[in-house]
Amino acid sequence: MKLNLLFINDVHGYLAPHPELFYDETGEVVETAGGYAHIAGLVEDIRRKNPNTLLLDGGDTLHGTKPLVDSKGEAIIPILNALKPDALVGHWDFGYGPEQLQKINKALNFPILGCNVFAENGFNFLQPTALFEKEDVKIGVIGICAMIVDKVMPEKMSEGLKFTTGIDELPKYIKQLKKEGADIIVLLSHNGFPQDVELLKKVDGIDICLSAHTHNRLYAPIEVNGARIVQCGCHGVFVGNFTIVFEENKIKNYDYELIKVDNSVPKNTEMDKLVQKALKPYQEISTTALGHTKEILHRYNTTNSTMDNLLLKAIAHITKTDIAFSNGWRYGAPIAVGKITENDLYNIAPMNPPVSTVELTGIEIKEMLEENLERTFCSNPLKQMGGYAKRVLGLQINMRIENPKGHRIQEIYYKGSHLNLDKTYKVSFVTMQGVSKKYGKNRKKHNQKAVEAMKTYLKENPEFSPDTIKSFRLV
Repeated sequence: MKLNLLFINDVHGYLAPHPELFYDETGEVVETAGGYAHIAGLVEDIRRKNPNTLLLDGGDTLHGTKPLVDSKGEAIIPILNALKPDALVGHWDFGYGPEQLQKINKALNFPILGCNVFAENGFNFLQPTALFEKEDVKIGVIGICAMIVDKVMPEKMSEGLKFTTGIDELPKYIKQLKKEGADIIVLLSHNGFPQDVELLKKVDGIDICLSAHTHNRLYAPIEVNGARIVQCGCHGVFVGNFTIVFEENKIKNYDYELIKVDNSVPKNTEMDKLVQKALKPYQEISTTALGHTKEILHRYNTTNSTMDNLLLKAIAHITKTDIAFSNGWRYGAPIAVGKITENDLYNIAPMNPPVSTVELTGIEIKEMLEENLERTFCSNPLKQMGGYAKRVLGLQINMRIENPKGHRIQEIYYKGSHLNLDKTYKVSFVTMQGVSKKYGKNRKKHNQKAVEAMKTYLKENPEFSPDTIKSFRLV
């Protein structure tokens, strides 16, 4: 028996083809890619050729663009039900709160899995596993949702819930699925690639790990403790395709391809109609130019981001501050050289968070940055708390990434001189991931939110060019 195991992850609500960042011998290039109509066309073709096909979704599916945020994830329900994946796990999918996630779960024609998510009564909040049968082969799937939801994400996302790494739960469910006759164990995880590699080292019995969260483009599986792990980038730009041949219910051999979803992939016309219906109310904000950029704006770099430079300049501008912070979000399609639309601004900050100011001492700024660098680069993957390094405006930080916790920052420069650790600075930020509540005093919300701040900034500075000086520099 031949099984096609298809995988997508971290689509982040990008329903239609969009600009995406690629690389060639000249450096960074932007091409149009992705879109559920193309994904559906590809999946339909593979299913037609081989009815023994499963499609699994690694999560960050229900959140990330304005149509999804406006509808609290519900705009994508008919699209997902038409695509017919077999299971889903989550992270930002909890963004509207646990109650809304369960409402969506009931409306989907497939389960949201999560063996590591527990309600206050200790019971599983989500279905932990699923067992599928193709011909005489049984495929056991175990879901893990992002362990960081109740640790570093907005509190409303995990209200009444507890998230674990999944390490303690996995052996139990591997044993249970094998008892039920599973011939292959698939781990569908949104913990992240470094975390999943660490997990696979500690847990035996997994055959395939479909990893998500960290947006790695893996063109070939990596073998860890007998398991093969893959990840498929983000924004629906790639579909992973395992072709697994079974003989006497055991894996005889496998092949893997990371398939680029571009115009060479035929569209599914019915899916295209569903996508266009969902996007129709957003046509004007997707076409009208608010400004222009002279460079590609993206946030695909771990330490610095040209895209977030626009956000930070905007919030600093309206608050009249010199220093600004935001979270190191990974999601957000690049903005190609040319016009910047309102929809682009919502892609930068789809939840449109409030802009705030707070007073921080120099020592608090240093401690906050050290804490963030540890969460990003901790030598123990299970203590990495997701996202890239915090985005910073107005400071230049010289750092040694290999140094131990609390000692990565060598110097912080502010206006050409060392930051005064004893002085208090008024800074601007968005979300608690920009500046945690435990830091600073005199925290105040501004009357503009992030998108309005960027619109105001572009109205006064319509030709945008990101700073050439980087906030973080490896020394």
